[in-house]
This record gives sequence, structure tokens and C-alpha cells, in this order.
Amino acid sequence: MYNHAFPSDDYIDTLTSNRLSWQHLLPNNTPYQTLFTQAAQLAPAEFSAIQSRLADSLTLFCHPRSPSRFMLLKAQENDEYMALIARALSAIRPDSGAIHGSKYIIEGRHIRVEPATQPADNFAAQQLCGYQEWIEPEQLFGCVRSFHDEITLHPGLIHQLNGGTLILSARTLLAQPLMWLRLKQIMAEGIYRWQSPDERKPLPVDVPPMPLDIRLIILGDRESLADIHDMEPELGEHAIYGEFEAQLQLIETDDMARWCSYINALCSENQLPLLDADAWPALVNVAIRYSGDQGNLPLCPRWLIGQLKYASLYARDGQITEQALVDAVAARQWREGYLRERMQDEIELGQILIETEGEVVGQINGLSVLEFPGYPVAFGEPTRISCVVHAGDGEFTDVERKAELAGNLHAKGMMIMQAFLITELELDQQLPFSASMVFEQSYSEVDGDSASLAELCALVSALSLRPINQQFAVTGSVDQFGNVQPIGGVNEKIEGFFEVCQRRGLTGTQGVVLPAANLRHLCLQEDVVEAVREGKFHLFPVETAPEALSLLTNCAYDDEQQPNLLSAIRERIGQLTPQERRRFPWFFR
Repeated sequence: MYNHAFPSDDYIDTLTSNRLSWQHLLPNNTPYQTLFTQAAQLAPAEFSAIQSRLADSLTLFCHPRSPSRFMLLKAQENDEYMALIARALSAIRPDSGAIHGSKYIIEGRHIRVEPATQPADNFAAQQLCGYQEWIEPEQLFGCVRSFHDEITLHPGLIHQLNGGTLILSARTLLAQPLMWLRLKQIMAEGIYRWQSPDERKPLPVDVPPMPLDIRLIILGDRESLADIHDMEPELGEHAIYGEFEAQLQLIETDDMARWCSYINALCSENQLPLLDADAWPALVNVAIRYSGDQGNLPLCPRWLIGQLKYASLYARDGQITEQALVDAVAARQWREGYLRERMQDEIELGQILIETEGEVVGQINGLSVLEFPGYPVAFGEPTRISCVVHAGDGEFTDVERKAELAGNLHAKGMMIMQAFLITELELDQQLPFSASMVFEQSYSEVDGDSASLAELCALVSALSLRPINQQFAVTGSVDQFGNVQPIGGVNEKIEGFFEVCQRRGLTGTQGVVLPAANLRHLCLQEDVVEAVREGKFHLFPVETAPEALSLLTNCAYDDEQQPNLLSAIRERIGQLTPQERRRFPWFFR
């Protein structure tokens, strides 16, 4: 009934010749080999060399005629970032030796205050910059204590920083709004007034106020800073803004040199061994794997220090070597790999049905990234997507959406995919078939549009009755013009399908179809790279949906010279029974 003739071998060879070589699967470190041999001698990088925009914001903030005493700084809310900012401020505004603060003199129940004359005075400033990830009001503002009629005044952090800069996390202020209101009032008046922590109990003595000059940096992520904006709209408008850039763009060799100098600075500040020459390519690979882009190197001090500390446990002869980094990464993957291995076991034991051989109409291996609450890593896993069609009114049923197991982004991808297909078929009315699409054995919520290419392929296969090669897995999103767009988690997705194939035995004809735009994001594990090098596993980048469909079905998409997918769908529409055709407009009959 249907012509299942396949296109010419030359046509398919043209498609499959686009497979990636193993060199594409890892960052190209060859241009930096000379630099790596000399990296240990590079001087530790200055803050301004790595964070030039933020350094400029901090310089403006520290200027005597700065337009604001407040700064909003987008960065992670932890001690590592705060310490880095504090060191940068100390370099911009070194200690001049001037004495700031006051001296309280207590004579019985009479207290007077006078300017501090020496650093040892009880309320003299101790430093120019200080920070706390979390702080309670008493720690920040100090307190008055009375014991057996003896009065003592205890300075808070703001007294120790009088004349300097205080760094606080946004969540500290958001969680303690009364503390924020008092701090804002002190900064506005330039005077510190003693208050009782309990409004029902006044202070046991009258304590005179003292001058207090302080600047405030509020550090937080975008969500926290947005909440600060909502709480204090005027602050958001007038405060100086700064941002800790999470990545360094790798454009020229000098960029890699700056990053190596930055790593040397982190090693020096944390008393860690320096890296051996052969360790740098391994660290770059781990770093790019973390950033998800071959053109970006991470600058997160917490993450980098963590990697260096892990590797230092395996260091030999006082240096971090390539083997030390490899061993540290492998050990961590093993420690954190229980859940990932159990999910793979379920597939291997046939409890989760995934086919890696043969051909099936309307079924395809999609790829997803799984994240579990409390589990530290995300990992990839293939997902069986199926589609069935029947004569109908053009309704596309997204089972995940109907069951409330899919988010809005997934629904958007489904609608875009449908619009593309209807446009390609040049239909003026709805398709005279109804379809049902489902993620088989998926019992948790899915979201995102990264499966829309796979869903489109399953739908076209079901409509055309052309089977899909189950040796492939597919990832990518599509737009309304059929362009394949990049997706996230590409490395984890490829590795998830590779492990399924590896456990069953690599056949040499298995692989993954992925967006060509994702090539810059590839940084795959060594076993995948080795399999591609040996021709046992393949990666096929595609730019358009027709490319993917032709590769997966071994059939041309729309070629008048040979049988193709679109003509098969049109032929099927034309072969509807007379009873079925009466239900549709005349041009479908």
C-alpha cells in the first residue's frame, strides 16, 4: 500500500558523513601548551584583571565623593565571595592609619563619649572592611549589659567598621526587616543611638549616641536583589550596582593566561599546591564541563577552590598533577554515582524499556536530564517517546500535559512543533488525523522544549508510517521554521544514552543526533571520546529538522526525485476511506 523504497546510498552517505570526529568532543588545548608549561611562574592575578567591571564599581563606591553609600552586588551569598570582595576593597582603599570611632567612659551609672585617640579604645574602628554571611542584631549593633550594677558596653560589627565598609548578604536583611530598618536609619543620620532589644524594657542607663560613618554592600543573587528592590525601590534606583562575572570569555591566549594567574592566586590564598604543567589541560576540561561552554572558563572561587582542594588530596611531590585531578574527579563521581547507576540498572534489567536496535514506527529515544531533590548532580537518561495517530479532527494530545505532568515550556515546544509540520504540509485546514504523544514510563513532571525535535520525528514517523532507527537518540528543540536550536545538559544526555549502549554492547552503528549549535558545549567523558575515536559510537550534528528526519528514517524528507516523508503523509491522507473522507473538507477527499 505504501512505497517504502529508501533513498539512494549516496544521499544517506552525505548525511552520515557529517558525524563528529573525536577531536570535537573536547576543548582544544593545543594553542595553550606553551603557556601551560610556564603557568606556575605566572604572578597571581589582581582582582581588576579578572573582574574589571566590578573593580570599577568598587572604585566608584569607595570614592570620597561617591554618589551613594549603598551598593548592590550580584554574587553568591557565601564567605568565599565576601572574602574576595573584602580583599579587593582593601586593595582599592588601603588603611591610612587614621583612627575612627569613639571612646565610651563609664563612671558608675554615668556614661560619656569622646572621640577615639588610639586603636585600643573600646569603640575605635578595628578594620576598614568586614563581612558576615549571617548576623544577628546584637552582633551587628552591639548591646548594653548590666550585672550587679556594673554597666558594660559591647561594640557590634558596625562599630568595628566605623569609617569603613560593611558587606552583608541580602537574605540576612530580607529575613530580619527590623534590623534593616535600624541599619538604614543609622546610615542616613550618621549617628548610632543605643536601643534596648526589648521595647518593654528600657536601657538601664542613658547612653549617649556616637558618630558613625559606614558604607554598605548588599550581596545576593538576582532573586534576592529583586526582593531588595521590591522592599526598597529607592535603594534599587540609587545604589551603585556591581556584578561578579561568573565566567571569563576565552577569546585570545591572554585570556587563558589571566585565568591561570587567577588559579595561582587562589592556590596562594588557600595554601594549596601549584599545578604541574600536565595538570592544566585536565583542569581546563573539568572547568569547561562545569561552565558548559568551550568558550567560557568559570571564575566561581568556591567551586574552583573545591576542585583544587579535592585534587590536592591526591597530589604528589607537592604539586597537583594531571593524575591527581583525574583521580579526584573519578573518586567523586563514584561516591555520588549510586542513584545514576541504579537508574541505568533499571534499563539494563528491562524495567525501563529502551530499545537500541531495530526500527519502530512512531517511537524514538529522547534524552532528558534528571535532577532529584537532595542529590548533588544531574545526569542524563534516555526516554522512550511514542506517538500514535488515527483519523480525526487534527487534535494533538500531549498526554503529559493532560495528566498535569508537563510544564508551560514543554507545551510551548509541542505547539511550535505542530505549527511547523502543518506549514510544511501546506494545509489550509487542520490535519485530518489526531495524534497522541507520550513520554513512556515517565511519572514525574517534565518541562522544557529540548524534546520537541524528538517529538516531531515521532509524529512524522507515525503519520508517514516510516520507522525510526532505534539505534539513535535525539535531543534538540525546533522553531516554527524547522531550525534545530541548542539545548542544555548536552554532555549528560549523550553520556546517559552512551552508557545504555555500552552496557548492552556497542554495535558501531549507535549514536546521538544533536543540534549543531551545541558543538561548543561538548566536553565528554573519556570513555565516550574513546568510543567515538574507535568508531564504536557516533554523534551527528544537525541544523534543521529535515536533516534529523532523513537520518533517523533513512528516507528523504522532501525530494521530488525519490520517495520522501512529506509525500508519504500526503499519500496517506489521500487514502482515507470514503466514509472517513466525508468527515473532512472537499480538498482532503
